[in-house]
Amino acid sequence: MSEQNKALIKRFVTEYQTGHDETALYELIAEHVVDHNAPPGLPPGRAGVKALFDTFFTAFEGFSAQIHDQVAEDDKVVTSKSFHGRHVAEFMGIPATGKNVKIEVIDIVRIADGQIVEHWNVVDQLGLMRQLGVLPA
Repeated sequence: MSEQNKALIKRFVTEYQTGHDETALYELIAEHVVDHNAPPGLPPGRAGVKALFDTFFTAFEGFSAQIHDQVAEDDKVVTSKSFHGRHVAEFMGIPATGKNVKIEVIDIVRIADGQIVEHWNVVDQLGLMRQLGVLPA
């Protein structure tokens, strides 16, 4: 089961987060997924996931994800990954900088019936703000 769950996450990262294929979003994310770390103002469930990534896809040209490591046990998968892209539109109130960024992320997801049903994460927001020039390096 653990290898199947890791493969499901790899598919989500490859097809949706990198390939921007909404079919994968609807197949792999449960409609009522619980995102324990969702930014304020997003709708709940799958709609919130879509809204968040629509923001990334718009703000960062060439937005893609790279998996560095995964660990799986029972119904949970932990993934260390980074997002990459060039900042070409406003993001979090920050005007486009044209800078290439790398956003480090650690995700924990719970899978049930072949879909992601819960999500927790840690995002290096401080590192991102430094790359965008909002904070000193």
